[in-house]
Amino acid sequence: MKTRELLNTKEVAGLLNINEKMVYSLISDKGLPATKVTGKWLFPRKLVETWIQNNTVNHTENPLHADPGLVIIVGSNDILLEKAIGAFNRLQDRYLAVFGNAGSMGGIIALKNDRCHIAASHLMETDENEYNFEAAGRTLGRIPAVVNFCRREQGIIVASGNPKSILTISDLAGKKIRMINRPEGTGTRLLFDREIEKAGITKENIIGYENEVTSHMAVGLAVLSKKADAGIGIRAVASLLNLDFVPLRWERFDLLISRSRFFEQGIQRFLGFLHEMPFTGLTAGLDGYDIKDCGRMRYPATELNR
Repeated sequence: MKTRELLNTKEVAGLLNINEKMVYSLISDKGLPATKVTGKWLFPRKLVETWIQNNTVNHTENPLHADPGLVIIVGSNDILLEKAIGAFNRLQDRYLAVFGNAGSMGGIIALKNDRCHIAASHLMETDENEYNFEAAGRTLGRIPAVVNFCRREQGIIVASGNPKSILTISDLAGKKIRMINRPEGTGTRLLFDREIEKAGITKENIIGYENEVTSHMAVGLAVLSKKADAGIGIRAVASLLNLDFVPLRWERFDLLISRSRFFEQGIQRFLGFLHEMPFTGLTAGLDGYDIKDCGRMRYPATELNR
């Protein structure tokens, strides 16, 4: 017998195991899908079943299981990573990579909640030599697989010619210099906060410390448009926008992957792409990148010394 596509009020009440009066309340208060034809309520069965699923406590549709060809990357903003994702998608017919800009910590949290395949992160550790292992281990309960994507140069992006004569982090305080910042949870914000602490200055002495933008390019554009005098960002942005750059340090930018998912086809295809010519040619014209270790596994010193 063919399943009816439209249910009446009595049938919906039976399906939900409630009385018919409660069905009317669910229409008005809870958005139960319904349509009124010739004065009577009718309920599309498929929409009712979807409504039940969406209102099931502790149930979420996990995008990681929706399509085996989808590679979800969440985390830190990076120009080279964006270019890599674009090139990967142009060359693939079975896989599609998508990116969510949530900052390094946001990427690790997404990885913890099984909301992405890969987290992009550059969180500097307390020793200022290693990256990502501390934050990932603390958040995930264990250190994931860590694959290097690049090394990149971070510094202070300033106007062409450096008219404010900014040479160090200390110069950002007390000179009426307007700063543009990155949000909490980003590796760039962590670097900036470390640098001002080492310089012995306070956030309150930096004009615009609370003004945040979500990408390195947005930092550069704020300086280019003279909305800010300086901002922490990567050399590549300063070079692309013909701005000046005061270097602070080279940092490691990694891709973090849950060990249980590491050998999934989409992930392995994306990692394999990082060794191919279409990717290695992407750094042409981009200053401040080093990809000689791209695609190599990284391990914490404790594991290497075992």
